[in-house]
Formats: sequence, structure tokens, C-alpha cells
Amino acid sequence: MSQRELVILGTASQVPTKQRNHNGYLLRWDREGLLFDPGEGTQRQMSFAGVAASGITRIGITHFHGDHCFGLPGVLGRINLDGALHPVDVYFPASGEIFYERLVDSSAHNRRVELLPHPITENGELPAPGADFSLRAARLSHPVEAFGYRLDEPDGMRFIPERLRELGLAGPVVGKLQRDGRVEIDGRAITLDEVSEPRPGQSFAFIMDTRLCDGVYDLAQNVDMLVIEATFSDADEELAVEYGHLTAGQAASVAAKAGARLLVLTHFSQRYRTLDQHLADARAHFDGDIVVAEDLMRIPVPPRL
Repeated sequence: MSQRELVILGTASQVPTKQRNHNGYLLRWDREGLLFDPGEGTQRQMSFAGVAASGITRIGITHFHGDHCFGLPGVLGRINLDGALHPVDVYFPASGEIFYERLVDSSAHNRRVELLPHPITENGELPAPGADFSLRAARLSHPVEAFGYRLDEPDGMRFIPERLRELGLAGPVVGKLQRDGRVEIDGRAITLDEVSEPRPGQSFAFIMDTRLCDGVYDLAQNVDMLVIEATFSDADEELAVEYGHLTAGQAASVAAKAGARLLVLTHFSQRYRTLDQHLADARAHFDGDIVVAEDLMRIPVPPRL
């Protein structure tokens, strides 16, 4: 069954609170499960969310601060325990490879799952074996090396049911038309263009700890779902700049300038008990759809245009 949604496993930055677990984001994309930045407690949050670790096919780590990676050993252990037979691709900044190695071998265990590490050294497309989408990374601006991620589905086509019915096309002949680009019915040639229309591919961007920089705008350009950190409210912009983060207003201005369709704000500092001001700050810059993420929320990828 085709399903595309983001499952929010945690929304806290640095220090978890009673309401917010450390980071964790599972993008369910058809048969794939892409887990981003599994912070401490991610395995337990997955149980609360009702999603299986065995469904994880790829893991993306933006950087190696603990709130973005301390959950990796537990998640990998759970994948192994649940008997996942498929390999798991793991993406991370190459400068943190020693931390990756320590995390995946941080305890005594019998690892059966095959991990395919992909250290990232520069902007560009990433290996995504077996995927029906492309995956790429762009460098962010944080005190330690960090990369954001973007997923893009290729553009395709869709049949127009009304046109198929008008021309009496059904069954195997439709498959032949899709394969060959044309069929002949009662002496008339019918081309694929006559009964189809373009189907734009969907896209997703994941941007965590960073100041404003070129990579942020590159990843967010015309994206369907933009998941982006909003650690601070606009009133604390000086702190955001000092520690390498964004405010809610800055995140929303990125969405507006880049033409994003759905803005998902997350990664909130423990200093904020409520997030009403974050939403107000974002609304001042972006008039599209905004979600202030909450733990265990499920957010569908916007329907195709």
C-alpha cells in the first residue's frame, strides 16, 4: 500500500522535556522508511507511534551532537531483533565517522542486519540503491559539520480516465500503450500524450541545526514538505546566531522565499513551555500551511499539485 507521511518521534533540542522527546523523524515513503536524526529514546517513541523498526530502510544523520544520534544504537539493535533481512543505508557527515563507528558498536551484540555506510564529504547526490527517488545532501552552518537532506521523486505521467473511456481503452491495451507509447485501435494510432498528463514528483527536505546559509535555501527550493528546525523564537535571535540555529521566523522566511508548500517547525529549546509565539513568528513570514510539530504526530506529505 502506498503511504507517504512523516511520523514525528521527538521534537526537543538538546534537553528533552516532559512533553518532548529528543529528535526523531520517520518518513514513510511507499515501501521505504527513512529515519532522520534518531535521538535518545527513539526506539521507545516508535513503539508509542506504532511503527516498526523493521520498516526502516535508510537512516540519515545531519550531525553528531547527541540529541541527533544517541538513539542510533537502540534503533539498530531493534532492527536486528525484529529480524529485518534487508540492508540499511546510513548517511552521515564523513568528519564524524569515528562517532558513527562507536555508536553502531557501542555494546555487545550479534549484528545480523547489513549496514551500508555512506559518509558525506560534499554537497550533491547520495547513493540510494533500489530507490525510486533521488537523495542529496547540502552543507549547513553549525559549530560541527552538518548536512541537510532532500528527497525528490522523478516527474512522471498519469492516465486521464475520461480520455481512456472515450477512446474505448481498457485492460492489457492500456499497459501496452504505457510501455510502447502508442497503440493502434481499429486502424487509428493513439499516442500516450493523448490520454495522459504530467504527474509532478513529490519532494521532501529535512534541515536541522543550522544558521541561515546557501544550503538551507538550496534544500528548501519548491519542496512539498519542508521539515526545519526552529529552536528559538524571534525574540532570541542573538542566541540562535551564537549557537548555530534558526528562529521560527527565519525558518518561515526560508519557506516563503523558497516556495515551499508545507512548513513543519520542530527542534524546540526546553526554555519554551508553549509554542504559540513560534507559530505567531512563523505566520508573520509565511502564509502557507504551517505545522508546529508535536511528538507522535503524523503528517501526510501534501497531495500532488
